[in-house]
Amino acid sequence: MKDLGPMHYFLGLEVWQRSDEIFLSQGKYTVDILKRFGMMDCKSMTRPMVANLKKLHETASSSDSVDSTMYRQLIGSLLYLVHTRPNICFAVNALSQFMTDPRHAHWIAAKHVLRYLCGTIGYGLRYTSGGSVTLSDYTDSDWAGSVVDRKSTSGYCFSLGSAMISWSSRKQSSVALSTAEAEYISASDAGKEAIWLRKLLGGLFDGVLETTVIQCDNQSCVKLSENPVFHDKSKHIEMRYHYLRDMVQKGAIRL
Repeated sequence: MKDLGPMHYFLGLEVWQRSDEIFLSQGKYTVDILKRFGMMDCKSMTRPMVANLKKLHETASSSDSVDSTMYRQLIGSLLYLVHTRPNICFAVNALSQFMTDPRHAHWIAAKHVLRYLCGTIGYGLRYTSGGSVTLSDYTDSDWAGSVVDRKSTSGYCFSLGSAMISWSSRKQSSVALSTAEAEYISASDAGKEAIWLRKLLGGLFDGVLETTVIQCDNQSCVKLSENPVFHDKSKHIEMRYHYLRDMVQKGAIRL
C-alpha cells in the first residue's frame, strides 16, 4: 500500500476537501452524460421534472415507442448520478418505471432532466464543520400518484448538520386507501432508515443521540404514531407499518 494523499476523484465522484468543508459532486460525470446523449448545448430548465405526471401518462399511451436500449442507458446513467444529486431522485424514480416499454413522451421527459442538469452542472453536497451533529428528516408521499396501478410514492431525506446524507424516492409496495395511510407507510420507511442511521452514528461518535425528529405534513399520521390504541380506522394498515409506533413509544424517533 502507498499513500496517494487526499482523495480528489473516485469512480466519477469528485471530492474537494478544505480545512472546514468537504464538497462532493459529479460535475465531470454530468458533462460526460450530456455529451453522450447530445445535450451539451441544449437550453437549460429550472426544474428536473415535467409539471404534470398524469398528463405524461396520458400522452405516453398514444405516442410511439423509442429505442429501449438507449432509454435504459440514459436512466442507468441518471441513477448513478443520484449519489450526489438528490434533487433529481424523484424524477429518475418516476422515469425508471417505464424501461420495459419506453415511449416518446418518456424520452422527452428524460431529456427534460438532462436540460435541468445542463444548467446545474456545479451542484453537489457541501458538508461544513462546526455545526451541531443533529440527525433530522423530512418525509412525504403522493397519494395514488401512479396512474397505472394507483400506488403511492414515498420519499424521505435525512440531513446531518449542513447537508443530506441519505435520501430515497420509491413506489410503495401496496395500494394506500387514504392519505393518512400513504403518509404513515412513508413515515414508517423513514423510521426504519432513522433507526439504522442512529445505530451507525452511535458507533461512530460513541454517544447517545437525541430523539430524531421526522417532519411529516399529515396530522392523522402523527396522531396515529403517538396513540397506542388501535382504532378501527387503522385496522386495514399492515402490521409491519406499525413498527413506526413502537419506535415512537421507545423514544427513538418523534413525528
